[in-house]
Amino acid sequence: MSTSYLFKSARLGFRNWTDADIAPFAALNADPVVMEFFPNTRTYDETASLVDKFRHDFEQNGFCFFAVDQLDTGAFIGFIGLNKPSFDAYFMPCVEIGWRLIKSVWGQGFATEGAIRCLEYAFDELNLEEVYSFTALINKRSERIMQKAGMEKVGEFSHPVLEAHHPLAMHSLYRLARG
Repeated sequence: MSTSYLFKSARLGFRNWTDADIAPFAALNADPVVMEFFPNTRTYDETASLVDKFRHDFEQNGFCFFAVDQLDTGAFIGFIGLNKPSFDAYFMPCVEIGWRLIKSVWGQGFATEGAIRCLEYAFDELNLEEVYSFTALINKRSERIMQKAGMEKVGEFSHPVLEAHHPLAMHSLYRLARG
């Protein structure tokens, strides 16, 4: 049975989540290297709840942090997609783009390729006016992906869900507008 994708890039297929994604996504979320720039790793149950949230987001908004497969292998490699963050900040409300991929595919351009394709989807299919992205100041890999995807740094902020002195509290903020 072939997978039905919402949209594709040259090497990636973007789709809604299935129960079969929970176990590999839980393994990704439990990897301390992948989760280096997050306050903590996530358990299997936390991951299952996150998948439920992503499904709900898709039903409500027509987008989510999409499950992503590598097209040549069909393997699930993580997520790349869009989200409406729920914390309080001066640039809210907004739609953000984000990604989290398994370590074995890092350095192959998948995150950049997927981010560019998701931004096209955001502007061309969803008719969004702008998309934001943010990451901890020390996460230079993600910041580089934002730059390669054509986003512009518009500021820095202290993430409100982290204590001000936390090493991950300060974030870079990027934005890309339609057109």
